[in-house]
Amino acid sequence: MSTGRDAACERDAAFERDVLSCLPGIARFARSLTRDGPAADDLVQETFLMAYRGYHTFRTGDNAMRWMLTICRNAFLRDRERGSRFSALDDVDPNTESHDAASAHMAAEQRGESDLLDRLDIGPAVDRALRGLAEDFRVTVVLVDMEGLSYREAAVVEGVPVGTIRSRLFRARRLLQDQLYEFARDAGLRSASPPSADPVSAESLTRSAK
Repeated sequence: MSTGRDAACERDAAFERDVLSCLPGIARFARSLTRDGPAADDLVQETFLMAYRGYHTFRTGDNAMRWMLTICRNAFLRDRERGSRFSALDDVDPNTESHDAASAHMAAEQRGESDLLDRLDIGPAVDRALRGLAEDFRVTVVLVDMEGLSYREAAVVEGVPVGTIRSRLFRARRLLQDQLYEFARDAGLRSASPPSADPVSAESLTRSAK
């Protein structure tokens, strides 16, 4: 018969197997929420403490990353006052945003700047651009484009409808694209080759910056 100590050891081993592998993703998510290194570290610690205490509610086979992201998000919301749960731009039309993003790329081509992002030090640039986004947009980009959650999974973590995730993501990608072009110009980069025919995807840039 398993003793209480044996059961605790088994629980700890299961927690390590299921949850500790989520640490890099939770750390990225915490930084995207707090935009502050020490505060992010505190949030990560609080998240894992809450997860350990509530591990009995985790069902084997469930998505551990989604469970941890939800805990992290809830811990963050509990620790700060929020004036509004939703962004004022949640109802933006994705079709309009797609058209605007394509127009922005065409304008960059006309200025001979379409290859700027290919030559930008993309990791620090994406991190800086993310910090400049409104919280709702920033969190959605991190969840979907960096952590690989589906729209439905991200909606569960954020506690919003799937349609809201879609509209936030379209808007956030457009804003990221604009900011990255601006950073590239500020860095003094100039087009050294003919403009590319393919638009640069803000989604692919955020994934490559992980």
